[in-house]
Order: sequence, then structure tokens, then C-alpha cells
Amino acid sequence: MIASIRGTVAEIGLDRCVVETGGVGVLVHATPAALAGLRRGAEGMLHTELVVREDSLTLYGFDSVDARQLFLTVQTVSGVGPRLALAIVATLEPEVLVRALGTGDVRALTRVPGVGKRTAERMVLELKDKVGPVSDGGSVGIQGGATGGSAATEVAEALEGLGFSSAEAEKTATAVLAAEPDLDPAQALRLALKSLGKR
Repeated sequence: MIASIRGTVAEIGLDRCVVETGGVGVLVHATPAALAGLRRGAEGMLHTELVVREDSLTLYGFDSVDARQLFLTVQTVSGVGPRLALAIVATLEPEVLVRALGTGDVRALTRVPGVGKRTAERMVLELKDKVGPVSDGGSVGIQGGATGGSAATEVAEALEGLGFSSAEAEKTATAVLAAEPDLDPAQALRLALKSLGKR
């Protein structure tokens, strides 16, 4: 298993980055919180999990060991694969997710795109006794990026990638950037996820 990766950050997107290490550029699919702590051209480190499939090797990155562990834990539930697990960890901060599972807060879990009531209930049933308290691994940092219309498009595309509908993604991205036009795409994505999580 590749438990972590450290190297020069060559590229940063809204849901992925490329880290150069040992002369190799490694593509890492990551949460907004993990990407927020990276800077293009600077050294960066991510806690990672390699998911092996017959036709692919995909590396997922996180800002904390807790987030990585929750990514693995939620996949033990039937019907929850890596992509949905990443959406869960990206939408709900570790302490919020643990609280929702521990208290049986199905409503909070269904705020995640792709998680319906039955899946949320199954997650609570199977994971309630498996999760413990997690520390706040909140990373700090702002990712530079485009502004204006292109930023709204980037944010909307990232939200769609996490499973939100096209209409909902565009509406939320536009609303967030209309309210705070000086935000970069990474900041806007985090606010958009918070906004969608409150519905």
C-alpha cells in the first residue's frame, strides 16, 4: 500500500493533483481539504490509499490519517465504492461524519450526493459501533486559480464530479461566487460544499 506521498506539486485541480516524486508524476484524486494545503511548485505531502482494480490503479489523497481511515471504513458498507467514499469524505468533515454515524443522523448523511436514505441507514447500522472520535485535521491554505466565470465553471464541474446534478452544481457555484467574487476556485468549492450540506 502507498500510505503517503511527498514531493513537488506539479499541478493542482479542484479534485486532483499531480505530485512529482522520484522523477515520476503521480496523479492523486483528493478531497478539497487536502488540496487546500498544497501549493504548485512547492513540496507537498498527502496521506494516501491505493485502490487496485482489474483495469486501473487509482491513488486517493487526504489531509489527515483520520480522513483516510474514514474513506476506508465507509467502503466496508455494501454499495459504497471508492468514488462515493471520496464524495462522503469530501462533503462531510471527519468529525461531522463520525457524529452523524454515531448519532444515527441519516439526514446529514443523505446530503452527500449518491447517498440515499437506505444507504445512509445501512451506513449507520454497520458503522455506528466502528467509528470513534477523530481529531480535527483541518488543513489551512488557499489554492490560486482562475476567477469570475471560469471559476464558476471549475467549481460546478468539480461538484458534478462529486455526484451533484448539473443544475444544482451550476446554481450553487454561481451563487457562491456572486456573493463573494474574490474567492479562488478552491475556496468557492469548500463554501459550495458547505452550502449544499446544509440543505
